[in-house]
Amino acid sequence: MKPALAALIGAALLGMTLLGAVATRAQQAEKSAASPPEAGAGGPGLGEIMTLQQLRHIKLWFAGRAGNWPLADYELGELNEGFDDVSKLLGGDLIDKNVGAAMKNLQKIVDDKNGAGFADAYDRLSAGCNNCHHTLDHPFIAIQRPTLLPYSDQNFAPQK
Repeated sequence: MKPALAALIGAALLGMTLLGAVATRAQQAEKSAASPPEAGAGGPGLGEIMTLQQLRHIKLWFAGRAGNWPLADYELGELNEGFDDVSKLLGGDLIDKNVGAAMKNLQKIVDDKNGAGFADAYDRLSAGCNNCHHTLDHPFIAIQRPTLLPYSDQNFAPQK
């Protein structure tokens, strides 16, 4: 009877230890989800963020050219979030100086569903990106209007 009691107590202690570990991991995951990691704390680096920015920039072009204003607005919002992340990584006002005015202008173009002004506003954003790349000594990263649609699985036409 004593070995059975010892095994039962051992199993209970092991179960409580495992439950504690699971609870600690759940709390860590919840904390991580609530606040994004700081630069250098295991979060995405500048290269990863900028790769996503480039993809959003491409999608914005095709959405605007197709007159899909809800998608263009969505992509602008995503670009804004990405630029906020870049600003946190770099510090200072470099991003705002280079793309802030272009982003605000492009938002107005999208809000007004101004197809005629879209290409020029988009080009100003691209120029701001390139100015920032030059400032950061990365002039070899030159952004332009996309020529091919890399998203063959997405319909960019406005949906009803």
